[in-house]
Amino acid sequence: MKRIRILGTGSYLPSRVLTNQDLEKMDIDTTDEWIVQRTGIRERRIAESDTVTSDLACEAARQALDAAGRTANDLDMIIMATVTPDTQCPSGANWLQAKIGAGQAVTFDITAACSGFVFALNVAQQYLINGTAQCILVVAAEIMTRTVNWKDRSTCILWGDGAGAVVLATDEKGPELLSTRLHTDGSRGESLLMPGGGSKTTPISHESVDKGLHYLNMIEAKYSFRIAVRCFIESIREAAEENGITVDQIDWLIPHQANIRMFHAISKNLNIPMEKFYVTIDKYGNVSSASCAIALDEAVRSKSIRPGQLVCLPVFGGGLTWGSAMIRW
Repeated sequence: MKRIRILGTGSYLPSRVLTNQDLEKMDIDTTDEWIVQRTGIRERRIAESDTVTSDLACEAARQALDAAGRTANDLDMIIMATVTPDTQCPSGANWLQAKIGAGQAVTFDITAACSGFVFALNVAQQYLINGTAQCILVVAAEIMTRTVNWKDRSTCILWGDGAGAVVLATDEKGPELLSTRLHTDGSRGESLLMPGGGSKTTPISHESVDKGLHYLNMIEAKYSFRIAVRCFIESIREAAEENGITVDQIDWLIPHQANIRMFHAISKNLNIPMEKFYVTIDKYGNVSSASCAIALDEAVRSKSIRPGQLVCLPVFGGGLTWGSAMIRW
């Protein structure tokens, strides 16, 4: 079987920082202590008003290409994971293709909420295995702060903006993508959703806006927390089993950055020390599909991940969606 390698990683975060203290000054009934205790978030990044998702993706993509020693002309395909594309049509990946000058690359978006990065890795893996593509850029990019109701303290405190990217290819050397596993449960789709914007509420009307249908909603938050922890745990065990190892042999867990309390629950259940979790939620908040990709790039560039180590990326998101990727660095 062909070996899928990660040739380079990249990420980009807007320079504007919104702290919990900033939120305290807004018309929101919240405090820094309340947010930190419940989520672990201390600050998040906010894109400027004239920035679009493909702008963030472009910067992350250029970093990944540079790290890989490749150019945009080397790309056969661009896959973007996002729930906040520049436009509903064309796709975010189309806009990105034009910005980096990869006119020969086939492009499309993946929509799998916070699990999007691993879903995109899985799709790229199939194209590389069957030989349809030789070099693929996978980007996860989000401007989540434009989907929230800034008067709803239960949701607006969570989200941030940013992008992460990897360049994948079949090669003899480099970190190897060992496995990806995906799961969905459409019967729980209403637990985490944005009701407006689709055919159900098209065309957009004053009524749909007044009802807040175009904001991101988190229904049954307590249920979502429990099911997320369970899915994270199942995904980690599944990834270990598929690769013929035990959970304790995993060197790094780089999960979707949803909630620090989830990480503590996973740590306790699987008896994995928190030192093995790479955590960025305190600095960047929840960046949906991009959070895992951003954390991976940061772990690589900080040299936290060493050659030969096993890295597991478990994810969970609306849909419901969940899964994992396992990498031998």
